[in-house]
Amino acid sequence: MNYDVIVIGGGHAGIEASLSSARMGVKTLMITILAEQIGASSCNPAIGGLAKGHLVREVDALGGEMGLCTDATGIQFRTLNASKGPAVRG
Repeated sequence: MNYDVIVIGGGHAGIEASLSSARMGVKTLMITILAEQIGASSCNPAIGGLAKGHLVREVDALGGEMGLCTDATGIQFRTLNASKGPAVRG
């Protein structure tokens, strides 16, 4: 089989890359260790903070799903981050 794009890894970056590529209409293949665990957990599940928040806004502006999925499934973010410093709260 021939593919235009091959993405290695099914973490949140791999999912976004595969989604973007497929939306552009190119034949895309994602290779990951366990298909049942695609997007199950990132190495750093925190989405808050200035740096990652900036990255999520960029992904969102490019039509990505990470921010939308986080908004739909995240609960109590303000409560969870209340004890952290201003750098995390933004």
